Amino acid sequence: MGTTQGYGERMIVAVVNFALPAPLTTDEARAMFEASAPGYQNVDGLRRKHYLLSDDGRTAGGVYLWDSRQQAEALYDETWRSRVAARYGSEPNVTFYDSQVTVDPSSIIVG
Repeated sequence: MGTTQGYGERMIVAVVNFALPAPLTTDEARAMFEASAPGYQNVDGLRRKHYLLSDDGRTAGGVYLWDSRQQAEALYDETWRSRVAARYGSEPNVTFYDSQVTVDPSSIIVG
Protein backbone atom coordinates (compact mmCIF):
# COMPACT_ATOMS: atom_id res chain seq x y z
CA MET A 1 0.00 0.00 0.00
CA GLY A 2 1.31 3.40 -0.88
CA THR A 3 0.43 7.00 -1.42
CA THR A 4 -0.50 8.04 -4.93
CA GLN A 5 -1.29 11.36 -6.54
CA GLY A 6 -4.94 12.23 -6.82
CA TYR A 7 -7.32 12.80 -9.66
CA GLY A 8 -5.82 16.11 -10.73
CA GLU A 9 -7.56 18.16 -8.05
CA ARG A 10 -8.96 17.59 -4.59
CA MET A 11 -12.16 15.64 -4.30
CA ILE A 12 -15.26 17.38 -3.01
CA VAL A 13 -17.50 15.72 -0.47
CA ALA A 14 -21.09 16.90 -0.18
CA VAL A 15 -23.17 15.87 2.80
CA VAL A 16 -26.90 16.19 2.27
CA ASN A 17 -29.49 15.75 5.00
CA PHE A 18 -33.15 16.40 5.48
CA ALA A 19 -35.71 15.83 8.20
CA LEU A 20 -38.39 13.27 7.49
CA PRO A 21 -42.05 14.04 8.32
CA ALA A 22 -42.39 10.62 9.96
CA PRO A 23 -39.72 8.08 10.90
CA LEU A 24 -38.80 5.51 8.26
CA THR A 25 -37.89 1.91 8.93
CA THR A 26 -34.72 0.63 7.30
CA ASP A 27 -36.82 -1.37 4.82
CA GLU A 28 -38.90 1.69 3.87
CA ALA A 29 -35.76 3.79 3.47
CA ARG A 30 -34.01 1.13 1.41
CA ALA A 31 -36.97 0.93 -0.98
CA MET A 32 -37.06 4.73 -1.41
CA PHE A 33 -33.29 4.94 -1.87
CA GLU A 34 -33.21 2.09 -4.39
CA ALA A 35 -35.94 3.82 -6.39
CA SER A 36 -33.88 7.01 -6.70
CA ALA A 37 -30.45 5.38 -7.15
CA PRO A 38 -30.55 4.88 -10.95
CA GLY A 39 -30.92 8.63 -11.41
CA TYR A 40 -27.43 9.12 -9.97
CA GLN A 41 -25.55 6.51 -12.01
CA ASN A 42 -24.50 8.76 -14.87
CA VAL A 43 -24.17 12.16 -13.20
CA ASP A 44 -21.09 13.95 -14.51
CA GLY A 45 -18.34 14.10 -11.87
CA LEU A 46 -20.11 11.97 -9.26
CA ARG A 47 -17.78 9.18 -8.14
CA ARG A 48 -19.89 7.69 -5.37
CA LYS A 49 -23.03 8.23 -3.34
CA HIS A 50 -23.89 6.70 0.02
CA TYR A 51 -27.48 6.96 1.22
CA LEU A 52 -27.94 7.67 4.94
CA LEU A 53 -30.66 7.05 7.51
CA SER A 54 -30.33 8.10 11.16
CA ASP A 55 -30.78 5.52 13.91
CA ASP A 56 -34.18 6.95 14.83
CA GLY A 57 -35.34 7.05 11.20
CA ARG A 58 -36.15 10.78 11.36
CA THR A 59 -33.29 12.12 9.25
CA ALA A 60 -32.01 10.88 5.90
CA GLY A 61 -29.57 12.05 3.30
CA GLY A 62 -26.44 11.14 1.44
CA VAL A 63 -22.69 11.50 1.24
CA TYR A 64 -21.48 12.28 -2.28
CA LEU A 65 -17.91 12.15 -3.56
CA TRP A 66 -17.34 14.55 -6.47
CA ASP A 67 -14.55 15.40 -8.90
CA SER A 68 -15.24 19.13 -8.47
CA ARG A 69 -17.40 21.63 -6.63
CA GLN A 70 -18.72 22.96 -9.94
CA GLN A 71 -20.04 19.51 -10.90
CA ALA A 72 -21.61 19.07 -7.47
CA GLU A 73 -23.32 22.45 -7.60
CA ALA A 74 -24.70 21.61 -11.05
CA LEU A 75 -26.70 18.76 -9.49
CA TYR A 76 -27.99 20.62 -6.42
CA ASP A 77 -30.15 23.09 -8.37
CA GLU A 78 -33.75 24.13 -7.67
CA THR A 79 -35.13 21.21 -9.70
CA TRP A 80 -33.16 18.71 -7.60
CA ARG A 81 -34.09 20.46 -4.34
CA SER A 82 -37.79 20.43 -5.29
CA ARG A 83 -37.62 16.75 -6.24
CA VAL A 84 -36.00 15.84 -2.90
CA ALA A 85 -38.54 17.90 -0.97
CA ALA A 86 -41.44 16.28 -2.83
CA ARG A 87 -40.07 12.76 -2.35
CA TYR A 88 -39.00 13.02 1.31
CA GLY A 89 -41.14 15.83 2.72
CA SER A 90 -38.61 18.55 3.56
CA GLU A 91 -35.98 20.77 1.98
CA PRO A 92 -32.46 19.29 1.83
CA ASN A 93 -29.43 20.90 3.44
CA VAL A 94 -26.16 20.59 1.49
CA THR A 95 -22.72 21.11 3.07
CA PHE A 96 -19.52 20.95 1.02
CA TYR A 97 -16.12 19.73 2.22
CA ASP A 98 -12.73 19.76 0.53
CA SER A 99 -11.27 16.24 0.81
CA GLN A 100 -7.50 16.48 1.16
CA VAL A 101 -6.81 12.73 1.43
CA THR A 102 -8.88 9.69 0.47
CA VAL A 103 -8.17 6.25 1.93
CA ASP A 104 -9.40 2.88 0.76
CA PRO A 105 -8.10 -0.55 1.79
CA SER A 106 -5.51 -0.68 -0.99
CA SER A 107 -4.36 2.92 -1.36
CA ILE A 108 -4.12 6.44 -0.01
CA ILE A 109 -4.91 9.14 -2.56
CA VAL A 110 -3.63 12.65 -1.98
CA GLY A 111 -5.58 15.37 -3.84
